[in-house]
Amino acid sequence: MEFLINLLSLLGSLALFLYGMKIMSEGLEKFAGERLRSILSSMTRNRVMGVLTGILITALIQSSSATTVMVVSFVNAGLMTLAQSIGVIMGANIGTTVTAWIISAIGFKVNIAAFALPLLAIGIPLIFNSESKKKSIGEFVFGFSFLFMGLSYLQKNAEALQIGDMVASLLAGWAGSGGFLTILLFVLVGAIVTMVVQASAATMAITLMLFDMHIPGFGFEQAAALAMGQNIGTTITAFIASMTANTQARRAALAHMFFNVFGVVAVLCMFYPFCDFITWIVTDVLHMSNNDLFKLSAFHSAFNIFNTLVLIWFVRQIEQLVCKILPQKDQDEEYRLRFISGGLLSTAELSILEAQKEINVFADRCQRMFSFVKTLLQTEKDDEFVSLYSRIEKYESITDKMELEIANYLNQVSEGRLSSESKSRIQRMLRQVDELESIGDCCFNMGRTLSRKRQYTEEDFVPGQLDHIRSMMSLVEEALNEMVAIVAKSDLQPNVPSKAYNLEHEINNYRSQLKNQNIQDVNNHVYSYQIGVFYSDFISECEKLADYILNVVQATCKK
Repeated sequence: MEFLINLLSLLGSLALFLYGMKIMSEGLEKFAGERLRSILSSMTRNRVMGVLTGILITALIQSSSATTVMVVSFVNAGLMTLAQSIGVIMGANIGTTVTAWIISAIGFKVNIAAFALPLLAIGIPLIFNSESKKKSIGEFVFGFSFLFMGLSYLQKNAEALQIGDMVASLLAGWAGSGGFLTILLFVLVGAIVTMVVQASAATMAITLMLFDMHIPGFGFEQAAALAMGQNIGTTITAFIASMTANTQARRAALAHMFFNVFGVVAVLCMFYPFCDFITWIVTDVLHMSNNDLFKLSAFHSAFNIFNTLVLIWFVRQIEQLVCKILPQKDQDEEYRLRFISGGLLSTAELSILEAQKEINVFADRCQRMFSFVKTLLQTEKDDEFVSLYSRIEKYESITDKMELEIANYLNQVSEGRLSSESKSRIQRMLRQVDELESIGDCCFNMGRTLSRKRQYTEEDFVPGQLDHIRSMMSLVEEALNEMVAIVAKSDLQPNVPSKAYNLEHEINNYRSQLKNQNIQDVNNHVYSYQIGVFYSDFISECEKLADYILNVVQATCKK
């Protein structure tokens, strides 16, 4: 019974450590979310800047998994190229070693858990603060406290379970397998444990704890092998994240995996000399022999720095390799979303970027659908008319599916930890997709009106009607162009531009003018009542479409 309690306590300590890391990372992401996005999108113009950016971001949020998933999501959303992402991923692998250095410096020598409760007292007023920035700082403080509380409890419960004796017995059983075979086995164990935990920092903390216990048979080389295995295991997070993404995002995840696997294989080829070199650097050059944990942290950093220095010159070749392994499928993907595919690709805050990119595509698609209606109006041949009308029907079905899938995705995102600004933005985005779907319905109704006119009467619109329809459609097209431009800018404009309002008012007035004129023309027998009905229906749909366009613009802007 005591063993079971100690085992559950050990797992609970690990859970507290992981939870602390999660909310600390999320707190920092929300506090500096816009800055992180701008840094990642603007500071990756060359491979060296990409590496430095990856180091900076990962050192800030203390999670290489979060950085790589963020990068994969940016590639998926078209905000970053594959070549840029490879450089950032290289930097993320170096940046994640900061965690090991922090733990080596204070994790086991100083009772940091004693400071955790006072820190929670400081963080609690911030957590309940209505201002989102202060709330994010409070989450970071809580995460930091939980992380080191978990680390402290992890060490205590490991001692209570006599983990050191268990590992020593296990190592004694492996001793007959041979030295280097044991090293390979530890690499495999490190990879598997990290795949399960999905946090290389947690596995590194466990490795540092075991190394600090001075277990017989578990020395620097075995701990270093575990650390190398973690570099392979950590790639699984980005790989899972990319499974529902587009081809470019899967390529970025594959490049991450290739980078880390290559580094492990390269260092294994010179493993013992590499370990001796690290020992010489730490002991004789840096004079850090008083803390063995620094030696393991130095190995962790040196491994990733070495890997980056070797592969940074082959970014283009890595890109070509992953493109060859994952070729772009030559197929019509009109029926599916381009940037989101049902599952959340990244953290809740960053997922909003993907949804916004998809909404931009939705707006473009509505604009294209309207252009089909314009072409349909002047199509005379029956086979061409039927083909184009079928395409409009297909697009109407696509807009229905897009609304549903984007809305479901945004609802999933809203269940995550979000700042108040992001929650408000999601509400606006949900309104955007609803109104865009209505635009698709209007375009279909206009196409159906033209189809019914062709089906039920041989009479065509008179020249005056055609001129008025073309004038109305030109105004609607101008409003659509304005809407697409505003949606592409997302939240950059605080107020609805006066041009959008002016166009909507002009279309309303023109509709009223044309309806009155239509009644007079029917009464004066300029054309038949039936053709007048089709004409009136078409004009009315144009006016409705303009209303939905203005609604999209209003939902896009902040006020």
